[in-house]
Amino acid sequence: MAFTLNAYPVVYRAKYAAGAWTEEYLEKPHKTPAEEAALSERERRELEASRNVYADMPLVSYTSQYGLSVFEGLKALPQKDGSLAVFRPDRNAERFHNSMRGLRMPPFPKDAFVAACVETVRRNAELGFVTRYKTEWEKDSYMNADSVYIRPFTYSEGGIGVGLSKEPWVVVVCTPVSAYFVPGLSGAITSKRIRATANGTGWIKAASNYVVSAIAKQEAAEAGYMECVFLDAAERKYVEEGSSCNIFFSLKSGELVTPELGDTILPGITRASIIELARERGVAVSERKIGIEEALDETKECFVSGTAAGATPIESLTHDGKKAVFNGGTTGELTASIRDTLKGIQYGALRDTKGWMVKVR
Repeated sequence: MAFTLNAYPVVYRAKYAAGAWTEEYLEKPHKTPAEEAALSERERRELEASRNVYADMPLVSYTSQYGLSVFEGLKALPQKDGSLAVFRPDRNAERFHNSMRGLRMPPFPKDAFVAACVETVRRNAELGFVTRYKTEWEKDSYMNADSVYIRPFTYSEGGIGVGLSKEPWVVVVCTPVSAYFVPGLSGAITSKRIRATANGTGWIKAASNYVVSAIAKQEAAEAGYMECVFLDAAERKYVEEGSSCNIFFSLKSGELVTPELGDTILPGITRASIIELARERGVAVSERKIGIEEALDETKECFVSGTAAGATPIESLTHDGKKAVFNGGTTGELTASIRDTLKGIQYGALRDTKGWMVKVR
């Protein structure tokens, strides 16, 4: 599995009150990484559970009752030279800030977000909780490489009536993470469920958005597919995004299309990075509406993008019983090129000429 609840011991927490943020770093119960690895399964579960308890945060809150929370996902990646770096935290900081404003919370300062993410990773690394670079990852373009997953999120003050958070916490935790998608599966299927509607919260990285996504992804998995794809709510004919990732279609004409941003599409950081890399290659990139029929009939290559997904190829797409297989069921040339460049920069195998990687140590 990509994600585990084995949170690293050092946690960042900030609380908003009286018009200001108060920050702290908490060091939760832990042993050395080697000692923890030698624990029995029961002992390890107990230790992990002890790191996931915050006695001074209310059980009944706008977050626990109504899903009123925003979160981010970004990675600190081990570099080929032995260092550690975070991928584009400034962009996550901006989206987190905008998401909090979108849910009418006091927004968290962007510079504080970047500093908190980098420092939390650094403090955990000093205790030995970090992933280390392995040359074997290069064999499959880092598709099964490990990294440190950084999860910043908000948690509201206590509340039971339907309301908004005026004094939220911001928490940053880190966990180890590996490949996101299940090996051997690479097909996608459209979902009849609706992820987001106009004038809703689809553009916000809100916790509540992911309930439908989790259900739809599980339904796709039970039907034998790697991923589900959502269509628009109004006409049910335009592609929007996957369960937790943006989507790209490389058409037979040479155009690379990804659904245009709006209030139903999440502005992905990996999405923006891929658009930049593709345009540097001279690819005509369009951010526009793309109908499901056009996607099925005109696509040469298809892939999804995201912090966890990177640039993951989609072998086929099925809609209402109609199945389109892309590039003969293999990874396409453009997909591979973009994936290899993106991963190469992220893991330090390629020179970062864009300033995307922020060194931790």
